[in-house]
Amino acid sequence: MLGSLRKRENANTPILVGLIGAGAMGRGIALQVARTPGMTLAFIADSQLGAAEEANRLAGSNAPVTDDAMRALEIETYDILVESTNSITPAARYAALAIDHSAHVVLMNAEVDLAYGVDLHRLADRRGVVVTSDAGDQHGVLATMMEEIELWGFRIVQAGNIKGFLNRYAKATDLIEEAAKRQLAPIQCCAYTDGTKLNVEMSVIANGKGLLPVQPGMSGPQCDDVKEVLDRFDFNSQGAQGTVDYILGAEPGGGVYVVGHCDDPIQAEYLRYYKMGEGPYYLFYRPYHLCHLETVRAIGRAVLYQEPILQPRHGRLTDVYAYAKCDLKAGIEIDHAIGGDYCYGLIEVAAEADSVQKVPITQLEPMDGMACKLTRAVGKDEPLTLNHVTLPNRASL
Repeated sequence: MLGSLRKRENANTPILVGLIGAGAMGRGIALQVARTPGMTLAFIADSQLGAAEEANRLAGSNAPVTDDAMRALEIETYDILVESTNSITPAARYAALAIDHSAHVVLMNAEVDLAYGVDLHRLADRRGVVVTSDAGDQHGVLATMMEEIELWGFRIVQAGNIKGFLNRYAKATDLIEEAAKRQLAPIQCCAYTDGTKLNVEMSVIANGKGLLPVQPGMSGPQCDDVKEVLDRFDFNSQGAQGTVDYILGAEPGGGVYVVGHCDDPIQAEYLRYYKMGEGPYYLFYRPYHLCHLETVRAIGRAVLYQEPILQPRHGRLTDVYAYAKCDLKAGIEIDHAIGGDYCYGLIEVAAEADSVQKVPITQLEPMDGMACKLTRAVGKDEPLTLNHVTLPNRASL
């Protein structure tokens, strides 16, 4: 890829990258695009004009900046859009408009990837462009690892996340200082802390690779080291169905892992020599994911080769459903579902959860100024169902 990008750099035909969302990740993406051969920023948009201007300045770019993303998508020239906001419905509309203009799309935003991914890919197929998950978030890193492991002839048994800390009942108001240290909004920080973000990312990889959780929210055993994965899960009992899961508190303190199965006796000799263990289950892990640094890989693959890092090839196989963080009274309006004070999200098999009318947490986010309202009380740790809420109409693309 680097060679192809350098050719574009030398020919003065760089990939033109539009960026919407100039928060912590957006600033990093702007910086990285500006430093990658064969790429340049086409525009930066953010609802806070100052944020877009600051991202432009940090990147050393002269790209147009605006607080009107829809207008930028209409009037600017770009090959690909990187969607990096924290919104859901607006993000889906930005992506759909970019697709309508025959541009590829990278979804740095896992929530819109989950909520609208299937719809966006349908639109993209009609236009002959690519919509892809980002390469640098956990699900994108897992997808890249799994592609390589499958190339070696292994069957994927589990895709997993290494999570450091989890408090399902965390509140954004209690995380203001922690969020400031990480240059995040408290709502974002809370979505990481209460596990909703983890569940969203694992649902995206599940839908892309045909994997399932073993239970709502996955099992998430406590581990001291990632190498304990092979002892903490009973892979023999799960059959041929691959799973998504996570481990909690393990060293190396972050990253992702994949468990692959290979029972070929000749390969087993090689793998033993390579110090990979006795098999037939083998652990592969990466102790980091580099977010914005890796976004340019997704950009390059989409534009140069029309290949996604990850897309929901298995449709809406799983989703993430809302559960009450505390006892909730009728009449409450949910101003923030993901990362808010009222709900946490758990991945589940969509057909099973839908059959008992559980509500996907992305559908509880306010839409066009309309918030979801509870019509009945919900007890702590109970799932929200269609009997508990009135939902805004889901936007059509």
